[in-house]
Amino acid sequence: MTVDWTPRQRRFTLLHALGLAGVMGLLVARFVPVARLPFWHCVFREHTGWPCPGCGLTRAADGLAHLRLGFAFESNPLGALVGCLLAAAAVVGLVQWVFRLSLPVPRLSASEARAGRAAVVAAVLANYAFVIVQTRLGG
Repeated sequence: MTVDWTPRQRRFTLLHALGLAGVMGLLVARFVPVARLPFWHCVFREHTGWPCPGCGLTRAADGLAHLRLGFAFESNPLGALVGCLLAAAAVVGLVQWVFRLSLPVPRLSASEARAGRAAVVAAVLANYAFVIVQTRLGG
């Protein structure tokens, strides 16, 4: 892996977009009772009895927005982790924008990128297994 550095300038980048999306999502989770909306339910679970891979994401976002981290990670660990990473992206993006900091940009080799993709797939599968166990065993 090699690391390049961004120029010291104010540009709206992917980091800032992810941070903005994270802040908007956490604000919605904090102030809008999404789970209580009449149309907000899991159609997959309603028809099959099994949770979908995204089951628990609303509860995880609500838990993060209300600073109940244990509840968030019990609801959907990967969703809670992504929410925390988006919040961190918002903080880093804001600091970079205000102070015009240069940020590292990692460049992965082909084998490192393949290993990263495999790790993401493994994490999604492990998270889905966790959600199934939590749901089916009364978690």
